[in-house]
Amino acid sequence: MNDQLTHMASQVTAGKLTRREFMGKAAALGVSAAMASTIFADAARAAGPKKGGDLKLGLQGGESTNSLDPATYASSVPYMNGRHFGDTLVEVAADGTIEPRLAESVEGSSDGKVWTFKLRQGVEFHNGKTMTSEDVLKTMQRHSNEDSKSGALGIMKGIASMKADGEYFQVTLNESNADLPYLMADYHLIIQPDGGMDNPAAGIGTGPYKLEVDEPGVRHLFSKFENHWSDYGHFDSVENVVINDSTARTAALQSGQVHMANRIEPKVADLLGRAPTLTVQSTPGRGHYVFIMHCDTAPFDSNELRLALKYAINREELVEKVLRGYGSIGNDMPINAAYPLFDETIPQREFSIDKAAEHYKKSGHDGSPIILRVADAAFPGAVDAAALFQQTAQQAGIPLEIKREPNDGYWSEVWNVQPFCASYWGGRPVQDQMYATAYLSTADWNDTRFKVKEFDDLLFAARAELDPAKRKAIYSQMGMMVRDQGGLICPMFNDFVDAVSNQLDGWETDPNGELMNGQVSRKMWFA
Repeated sequence: MNDQLTHMASQVTAGKLTRREFMGKAAALGVSAAMASTIFADAARAAGPKKGGDLKLGLQGGESTNSLDPATYASSVPYMNGRHFGDTLVEVAADGTIEPRLAESVEGSSDGKVWTFKLRQGVEFHNGKTMTSEDVLKTMQRHSNEDSKSGALGIMKGIASMKADGEYFQVTLNESNADLPYLMADYHLIIQPDGGMDNPAAGIGTGPYKLEVDEPGVRHLFSKFENHWSDYGHFDSVENVVINDSTARTAALQSGQVHMANRIEPKVADLLGRAPTLTVQSTPGRGHYVFIMHCDTAPFDSNELRLALKYAINREELVEKVLRGYGSIGNDMPINAAYPLFDETIPQREFSIDKAAEHYKKSGHDGSPIILRVADAAFPGAVDAAALFQQTAQQAGIPLEIKREPNDGYWSEVWNVQPFCASYWGGRPVQDQMYATAYLSTADWNDTRFKVKEFDDLLFAARAELDPAKRKAIYSQMGMMVRDQGGLICPMFNDFVDAVSNQLDGWETDPNGELMNGQVSRKMWFA
């Protein structure tokens, strides 16, 4: 960094230069926008966060049926609600390491079967109760109960026993699993008073903000919790405003009604990024946009039909026309190179009208319409992606028809209910968690109804295998099984594309999820 840039950065740290002024001066020096943004963020962080102000988030992914029960979180707005009011035992940091939260430390036995979490003392719930190891135990017990319909149920299946012991919480596994701390970072596992056994939808947690207003499908308002155990949370209040329509969400951001927005459509991202008051943040990661088929429901119980549809989708076209380059092609499995132990030698499935037609003929399908349900809420560009899919499928003689569904109710009435629909996954930090959450036979979120005992056995074998090379080989076999036998059509891995007002500082690139893995209200502040 040259002397002039160094001086400008010091002015930022001293509060004498705004972001807009810095970016303009840096551009005049020939510094790229990306580099200038990084330098500014570093300088702003050096100055330290400022307290105060009311943050408003414009979010897609909210419905009138949403609940504050963390077990039910399946879309962006409930997820962000939980990030505001709740804490998990640990968190996955942007660099992939485990970051302490309600647990000060975690230690595993030499065989990876017993994990002990030392709990932070003096942590207060929003109702004034002090958190204990019993609250932690009951939280985990609730998410282990199939009646809870928890999104974390799949990852709790390998636990043999749990116990609360003073300031410690201990988990004993059926088999070794070096990834157990990552599983405990799952965003559903928010610690609640008495585990949420009495009222899981009360919205009471230990997070930096406490619930004030809960209007599902409209808005959720939180105020600063003064007794939070950490320095996280710099705003006086945080409001999630539900704006499912992409055009309306972008307009609200441009007019200053909200300070940031998720799921910016790639087709407008470049144009939006030219606005002097905003910055578009694009973060590659593990998120993927998908079409999912129920393997146990006709006509998708025919693997030949499933393969026909997989060969009939033009992945390169979707990445070009839907993602506009903000992502990469998928391979009908939920794992990409962003995951540890990814096998880069797995062959890429190619687009082939001939193979699609061949497998369709072998399926013996009667020619009746194959209904694909889709909504704008499924993922940015989902309707356009479905239309492109329909065109190429019809070239192969596959009678694919599109049924457009309302945004409101999509995640409760269509996803994981209807046998063929558009969806998205944000990914998980490790392969074990992704597979356990969505592909284990007993997982409540097995949204493709892929139930194969051999696959389950491999998942448990991978957990017990401590040799990385052997574990990678097992994961490779699992990926091939999902790719060739499963109900997942994964044409593309998306970047997380968010837009943030230049009134805010503290942005950090985090590949674990959109909006800094949901951490924006904790880690950002007004400039």
